[in-house]
Parts: sequence; structure tokens; C-alpha cells
Amino acid sequence: MTKVASWMPLVALWTCGANLRLTILAVPPVISIIQAELGLSGTEVRLLSAIPVIMFAIAATPGSSLVSRFGVKRALLTGLVITAAGAASRAASSNIWLLCATSLVMSSGVALMQPTMAAAVRAWVPARAAFGTAVYTNGLIVGEVLPVAIMLPLLLPALGDWRLALGIWAIPVAAAAVFVATLPSTWDPAAAAPEPIRWLPELNGQLKWRVGLILGSVSSTYFCTNAFLPALLNGNGHPELISAALTALNLGQFPTSFLLLFVADRVQGKRWPYLLLGLLLIVGLAGLVCFGASWSVFWAAILGATCGAALALALALAPLLCGNPDEVARVSAAAFAISYSFAMLVSFASGVAWDVTGNVNAAFAPILLATVPILALPPTLFAWRR
Repeated sequence: MTKVASWMPLVALWTCGANLRLTILAVPPVISIIQAELGLSGTEVRLLSAIPVIMFAIAATPGSSLVSRFGVKRALLTGLVITAAGAASRAASSNIWLLCATSLVMSSGVALMQPTMAAAVRAWVPARAAFGTAVYTNGLIVGEVLPVAIMLPLLLPALGDWRLALGIWAIPVAAAAVFVATLPSTWDPAAAAPEPIRWLPELNGQLKWRVGLILGSVSSTYFCTNAFLPALLNGNGHPELISAALTALNLGQFPTSFLLLFVADRVQGKRWPYLLLGLLLIVGLAGLVCFGASWSVFWAAILGATCGAALALALALAPLLCGNPDEVARVSAAAFAISYSFAMLVSFASGVAWDVTGNVNAAFAPILLATVPILALPPTLFAWRR
């Protein structure tokens, strides 16, 4: 492989990683505009917001089957094409049901890609699983922040309509599909025994549950803090800090995401980073609840930085620990199903705790408990192989 070509796997990983979130995170900045124009109820807004998470849990298993039957390249290409088609179709959404249907298609494509990314890391950079995962996680985080940053100040004024502002995100996804289609076929070794398409996750095996619950610790902390932090600051009488705190939580992922590009090889296969990050999650959550609203931006930044690093290391577990390359996508699919189900359960428990006590601080108790897997499971994780 030439010197230029040796960078192609990393460019492909970063590009596909960015497209895991670009189309999905374009919705929150314009959700209030969508709600007002389409006359959505609170339930319909929650339904629209929940579709990606639900599809991430449901469609990950078919994604792993695509890898087994067709290889990494064609599985990624399938996910990108479906994502681009769903994203482009949102430009024609005239009512909530069309918007939900096109969002479901788009989210299905992303869900197919997620377990495929772990298989791509194993196939393209097999000796550097942590580094390869850090590369595509860095792209994922850029894909989370970019649409949030430019939708309202740039795209919406330029295009004049939220439908076009959503639909235009199909362009980078389609461009990524063209790039993936040009990748050499030698990067995509055929599976030894192609399997039939599976629709339900295979939840047998300790590795799937361990990886899924560790990933669930990170996902539930990140998503639930985003959901309940505004209410926490409102309840403490500091609504003016909501925007700054949410920005710190999300942008805080950037520094550690870039740092991991340089240190991923050094921490690969070690237990202590997971334990340290688990403790930092607890410290950040406790800081938000216990140290007053004036420190909320600082503690939100700590949480964001920790979640960014923990996500990359958690996503690296499947390609790092699976003894057989053909197992990577299956383990990742099951882990995604477990982790997103875990995050939804934690979110529900947090809402119940808030309702029962009448105190929004209580919503953070289940989130704190959700950090237990990242502390309890890694000590024995690297002592065996499935």
C-alpha cells in the first residue's frame, strides 16, 4: 500500500463516523420551528426525538448480518445510501407522519452502519483498534456538533425553510457513499460463512453484555444529562446558564477526542482508563448537583470531556476483544441494542424519580447509578477472550 493509500482507511473511518450523527443532530436546533409550523403536541415531539434511539437498538442486528453476508464495504455503502435517501426525503415532509417515516428510514441507515464501523476498524486497522476507533469517534463528535453549530445561524437563513435545511445534510452522506464505493476490494475480505439476515439481537455471551453495559454507562450519562440539565438549572433559578452549560457538555468532547488520537495506542487494552473515566463521570454528575449552578458550566465541560473519551474506549472493546473477526459486528450489534435500551431505561427512571420526589435533583440519582458498569466490569474484561 502506498504512503498516500495508507491514510485512506483512516479517512474512510473518520468520514463514515461523521455521518453517523450529521443528519440526526440537525433536528434539535429547528425542533421548535417544526413544532410551531406542524402544530405538534409534546407527545409527537418526543416521538420524533425517540425514533433514532429506538432504531439504533432495533436495526443494529440486521447491520451485523449485512457485514457477514456482503462484507464491510458493501454493508457501509448500504447504510450510507439508506441514510442519504431518508435525509433527502425529509425535505418533502409536509406533516408529522411523513417526517417520522423519513426519519425512521434515515435512522435505520445509521443503525445499520454502527456495528459495521467496529468491523471496519478490525478489518482496516487490526493492530490499532483503539486508535481506529478514536479516529471514527472523533468524526462522530464533529458530526454531533457541526449541525448544531450552523443550522440556525447559517443554513436556515440561507435556505429559508427547515425542510431544505434538513434535506441538505443528505449531500455529505451521499459524498461519503461515493468515497466508500471507490475503496479497494482488497480491504474487504469475504466472510468465511455468510449468515442469513438476523432481525433480533443475539444476547447470549458475557462479552456482549459487558461491552453493552459499559457503553450504556457512557450513553445514559451523556443523553440523560443533556435531557435533564436544563430542568436542573431552571429549578435552581439559573436559566441563563442553560445554553452555556449544554454547549460545554457537547463541545467538551472535542479535547479528549483529539487527545485520544495521540494516546490511543498507549492505553489500548488497559483497565485503568475505564476506571478513571468512570470516577470522573461520578465526580462530574455530583458536581452538577452539589456544587451550585455557578459551577455548572465547569462540571458540564468535565462530563463532556469524560464522555468523549469513554465513548471512544467503549466502542473499541468489540474489535479489540473478539477473537474472531467475523464476531465483531455481531458483538457490536448486541452491545448497541443493550446500551441504548439501558439508556432509555435510565432516562425513564430519572423521570420517575423527578415526578415522585418533585425535585429535579433526584433525576440524577439513576444517572449516577448507571455509572456502575464502567467501574465494575473493566477489571476482568481484558483477562479473557470470548
